[in-house]
Amino acid sequence: MKRVLTAICGLALTGAWLPAAAQAKEAIAAYVSGDYDAALRRTADAPDADSRAFAARVLLSEAMCQNGDPPPAMLEQALDEANAALARQPGHIEGRLQKAIALSLIIRPMSLGEVRSTGWGEEARDLGEAVLAEDPQNLYAHGFLAVWNIEVVRRGGTLGAMVMGASLDKARSHYEAAMAINDGDAAIHWQWARALAALNAKKYRPEISAALDRALAAPVDSELEEVMQARAAALKQVLDTEGPKAAEAKALETL
Repeated sequence: MKRVLTAICGLALTGAWLPAAAQAKEAIAAYVSGDYDAALRRTADAPDADSRAFAARVLLSEAMCQNGDPPPAMLEQALDEANAALARQPGHIEGRLQKAIALSLIIRPMSLGEVRSTGWGEEARDLGEAVLAEDPQNLYAHGFLAVWNIEVVRRGGTLGAMVMGASLDKARSHYEAAMAINDGDAAIHWQWARALAALNAKKYRPEISAALDRALAAPVDSELEEVMQARAAALKQVLDTEGPKAAEAKALETL
């Protein structure tokens, strides 16, 4: 609990949140425990950018914990909250990061042509890179861009990856940077393993297994991390007992 609260406060919760410190702590405690409705209620009337970015984070965490595809309305609401944060404070780091994640989840079920027509894939990348330009040690921006690069390679192929400036080398660079910042984050390792497994579970099996082992060894103290760790355990079981083909299918249907 203390580790998660400190990490969240270090991301953005400063300035306008100081007069309502008790409310902030209660909202974060609700978020950590997985009581996302309560976390949102605690921030509903706060107009500042930090609060709106936090609301986006809460909604996206809840969306990630859903079985199957996240509800589109929840993703749209998260995007609205991220945009609200940026409207109040252009360049808000957490607002940009949550907008990047929201856009990536919204385009996930789209066809490749639909994704290209929206331009949201590029926008999500640009937001993540802008965050790192100002905050090079941002763990979650590195984790996001690691997965973003793999997803572009998987969906766009060699040509699409070239057009978008994506590559496995860039993906690995971001994952390694994330590990250097904090090797004990279950969600970062899970997302890397899942993305690689969806790309080619047979070819990248050693890397996938190593990431899953790291996810399972990581300490967890939030509902979101527990969900990510449970998914890592499920994918590891499929990979070990049913093989790469079944693991690839499992990864493709899981967030």
